[in-house]
Amino acid sequence: MTATAVHFGAGNIGRGFVAPFLRESGYEVVFADVSDELITALQTEPSYRVHEVGEGGRELVIDGYRAINSRENPDDVAAEIARADIVTTAVGARILQFVAPLIAQGLAQRPADARPLIVIACENAIGGTDILAAAVRELGGDMDRAVWANCAIDRIVPEQRGGLDVTLETFWEWAVDRTPFAGDVPELAGVHWVDDLEPYIERKLFTVNTGHAATAYLGYRRGIATIAEALAVPEVMAEVRAVLAETSGLLVAKHGFTAEEQTQYVETTLARITNPELPDTCARVGRAPLRKLGRHERFVEPAAQLAERGEPAWNLLTAIGAALHFDPDDDPEAVELQARLASGATPAQLAAELCGVDASHPLHGPLTEVFRLRLSS
Repeated sequence: MTATAVHFGAGNIGRGFVAPFLRESGYEVVFADVSDELITALQTEPSYRVHEVGEGGRELVIDGYRAINSRENPDDVAAEIARADIVTTAVGARILQFVAPLIAQGLAQRPADARPLIVIACENAIGGTDILAAAVRELGGDMDRAVWANCAIDRIVPEQRGGLDVTLETFWEWAVDRTPFAGDVPELAGVHWVDDLEPYIERKLFTVNTGHAATAYLGYRRGIATIAEALAVPEVMAEVRAVLAETSGLLVAKHGFTAEEQTQYVETTLARITNPELPDTCARVGRAPLRKLGRHERFVEPAAQLAERGEPAWNLLTAIGAALHFDPDDDPEAVELQARLASGATPAQLAAELCGVDASHPLHGPLTEVFRLRLSS
C-alpha cells in the first residue's frame, strides 16, 4: 500500500518545496486547499514542473498527487488524514487554526493500531507545529495519535507567472526537530534532523526574513521597484547590512554561531535575494506588514531580545519605521496598517497593539518613538 502524505496549502511553497521532497520520499501527496482555481488545476493536470535556478539547478516533474478542496469537502480531507502517514502544511501561521479541525477529525478516525501520524507545519514562524498542535488540543484532538515536530524552512520562492509550475532557488534548508520521534525518525528527503531547532529557526528568521523584508521596506520607501535594484543603491545596502549586523550580534551571542560562519550566512543571504534569475519586487516581499510587524516576527523579536540584553536596536527600528510607510492599495494588511495609523491611537498604544510591546518592556520607549515619528511625518 502506497504511503500517503496530506499537505495543506497548494501554493508555491507547497508545490515547489514540500511536495517534491514528499514525492522523493515515496509518498503519494494529497493536496488540500480552499482555492478552487488551484485544486481544479491540480485535479486536471497529471503533473507540473519545478524549475530550480542557479548553480546546479534542476528541472523536476512532479506527479503522483491528488487534490481536494478542503472548504467544500472537509470530510474527504479528514478521511485522508485518518489513513495518512504524514501531514504537512504551508498555509501561513495564521491559517493553522482553520486546519486544526480537520486534523482533529482525522485523528479521531484513525484505526487504533495505526502508527502515530507525523505532523510538521512548514511555516515561516517560530514553533509553527506547536501553534497547530495547540489548536488541535483545544478542539479535544487525540494528541497521542500523532508526533508533532517543529521545523525551520528556508527557500526563496519569488512571484510566479501563474499556472502550476514553480520556479525557485537551488538553495534550501529544512531543519526538523528529531526529539519528538524518540530515536525513530522517518526517512524524509531534504530534511536535516537536529536536536535543538531554535538556533536554526532564529538564524533563518533574523537573517533571511529580516534582511529580505528590510530591503523591501527600505526600497519601497524610496520608490524602488525590485529587491535587486534596492540593494544596488549603496545607502540601502548599508542600511540592510546594519540591520543584519544587529541580528548577527544577537545570534552569535545567543546561539554560539561563530562570527565567521554568521558573516558567511549573511553574505550568502544577500547573494540569494539578489539572484538575477529570481527577480522579485519590494511590494511583493513587503506584503502582509501587520504580520511582519508582529511580536515574534522578523523585526520586533530580535529587537526585543536585544533590548532585554541592554543592547541597542536602532537599525531594526529604522526598518520598522520604513515598514510603517508601506501602503500598496492591493495589500489588505497594508491598507489596514495605514488605517490604524490614522485612527487617532497614540504612539504608545500602536506599539502595544501592532507590535505586542507594552510599557513594561525595554523596547517600548524606542519603539514608541518610531511610531511618533511616523505619525508626525
